[in-house]
Amino acid sequence: MHIISIREDPSYKDIGIKYFQDKWKSVWPIIYEDSITHCLNAKNNLPQWYLLEKGNDIIGCAGLITNDFISRGDLYPWVCALFIDEKERGNAYSSLLLNKAKTDAKKSGYENLYLCTEHVGLYEKFGFKYIGQGYHPWKEESRIYGIDL
Repeated sequence: MHIISIREDPSYKDIGIKYFQDKWKSVWPIIYEDSITHCLNAKNNLPQWYLLEKGNDIIGCAGLITNDFISRGDLYPWVCALFIDEKERGNAYSSLLLNKAKTDAKKSGYENLYLCTEHVGLYEKFGFKYIGQGYHPWKEESRIYGIDL
């Protein structure tokens, strides 16, 4: 199992863009292409984009960003687009990506990490606590979770 930071290994840029676009079809594809491409030479430490590789296969992904299109702009950074291929679920592989995001956020000087989701009971297993509702520009809401680093 290997976590790839696309920022640290730009040779994975196109693979990462394709993987994120494939797994998050509801997101306008240019969003991932633009963000991943521009993270490579960003002056700030965010965004970060990660791939989880098992053998020669990419089986998961996640991002570490400043805002996940949610009303709580006072909270950051955010884990976003966390995904594990269905056939690989149940092995706690998402914890590997979450831990990488936590490590990088802490290394960058952040004291907390957040995520938004509709899932109840999943992220609590990894130490995240529900802190309230947040609202998206497309008139939906999500549960907001946070964890101290």
